[in-house]
Amino acid sequence: MSILGTIIQKSAKLGALVNTPRQPSFELQQQQLLELLREARFTAFGLEYGFHEIMMAEDPIAAFKKAVPATDYDGIYNRWWSKAHLEDAPDVCWPGVVPYYALSSGTSQTASKFIPVTEDLLRGMKRGSRRLFFDLNNYGIPASQYTKHMLMIGSCTQLQRQGNHWWGDLSGIMGLNRPFVMERSYRPGRHITDVPEWGDRIEMIADEAPTWDIGFSVSNPMWLQLVLERVIEKHKLKNIHEIWPNFSLFAHGGVMVEPYKPSLEQLFGQPVHYMDSYGTSEGFLGYQQHPDNKSIKLLSDCGVFFEFVPFTAENFDQNGDMLSDQPQSLRVEEVETGVHYALLLSTTAGAWRYLLGDTIQFTNVEQAEFKITGRTKQFLSACGEHLSIDNLSAAVRAVDEQLRAGVREFSVAAVREGTFWAHQWYVSMENPAVTPEEFVRVVDAELGRLNDDYIVERRYVLRAVRAKILPNDVFLSWLTQRGKMNGQAKIPRVLKGAQLADFESFIAK
Repeated sequence: MSILGTIIQKSAKLGALVNTPRQPSFELQQQQLLELLREARFTAFGLEYGFHEIMMAEDPIAAFKKAVPATDYDGIYNRWWSKAHLEDAPDVCWPGVVPYYALSSGTSQTASKFIPVTEDLLRGMKRGSRRLFFDLNNYGIPASQYTKHMLMIGSCTQLQRQGNHWWGDLSGIMGLNRPFVMERSYRPGRHITDVPEWGDRIEMIADEAPTWDIGFSVSNPMWLQLVLERVIEKHKLKNIHEIWPNFSLFAHGGVMVEPYKPSLEQLFGQPVHYMDSYGTSEGFLGYQQHPDNKSIKLLSDCGVFFEFVPFTAENFDQNGDMLSDQPQSLRVEEVETGVHYALLLSTTAGAWRYLLGDTIQFTNVEQAEFKITGRTKQFLSACGEHLSIDNLSAAVRAVDEQLRAGVREFSVAAVREGTFWAHQWYVSMENPAVTPEEFVRVVDAELGRLNDDYIVERRYVLRAVRAKILPNDVFLSWLTQRGKMNGQAKIPRVLKGAQLADFESFIAK
């Protein structure tokens, strides 16, 4: 074993002892909020909403919720962030001038968003990343594996300058702020990540792949699959382990990995561990600590204060918008298992009671563990069927298991047909023998098994379920046309409104 391997092994053992915070999450969260209020009390936002007085309150969390309105991106950007972004005004929502803005469009129907990223936020992300690194020990990874290269597939690190700040995708910003001690381990290098075009970067990765010894990868599942396919094709391999025999763990995020597993595993020559991580442009929120527990552990002290809003008709309309700037919101110790919650975040980048747009369900309240279930604007519930992205992904996985379909991408829309409704699926599959009718049969049965509301609506209002099989390139070309072919690119699982019209118009051509 190398000296470095020995050091890392000892560090991993130490990390196992110190990695789990000794205080319960609710205590850490109250301390986190107080730290946020103290740092931002002299900003324009902190002065307007009386952060100093909130800190002195008997119950600071209750006082904070009462004084500060909850908001979405448009609300906080138009009133506050735009001053910092467009004018480089200091001390707006966080001390100083914001140095970076993460360009985030995600799967929403809106234009690109500029999310502030501060040095304090980056420090919190790195703190969470170190914990993730130490917890690789839980996956039985030998110490020698830590000396292998880490493949990080992200966006261009050549950021755009605007005034006194830079903007680009978060993965590009993170690529510029990687820990120096690990710089030698990261692949690809800056000579590749600085190249603007995705296609060119993938080709350069494929060219250099034989010179790397990859042990881990961190990526969006869609992009890892594209890279591995190109490497295998270029070098005429049977699987990726012929060129990277030590590749043993994939830390994924951005989208649910389940629909991608069947096609990914066709590219592997030996088992690979999957580790879920929950990183957003607004902060690093959690990760999967153990391979036998798929839940994500909430990071309670890494720069983010969380509130949990029940995703119900009392708090949200049918479009997924909050009905009030004072919704019912719960602390981490007040949540229940099995309930869908939308996330409100307050962060070290000046987000205050900010609606992230994701929905989660807690699986263990005491341990603050949860699973991601979807998006507030991507629940499919046109007629009361209440389907989460988690439900849709599980149904697609059933198609793969029963029909060996090799599903690559999918989206679904609810369409009105007179006084009734229909679900229209769009799907790409590797197995050409699977028919649309077979796909619908399995999906329909699995959704009925998973969701009682779906069964009821299928009897009375949801009269039809259809599927259209498309080449996978259609989905990727659509992203390219919309300017969303980047390291955070993801296909929306639920299509609505203008986004649905745009997609249907594109495939019609």
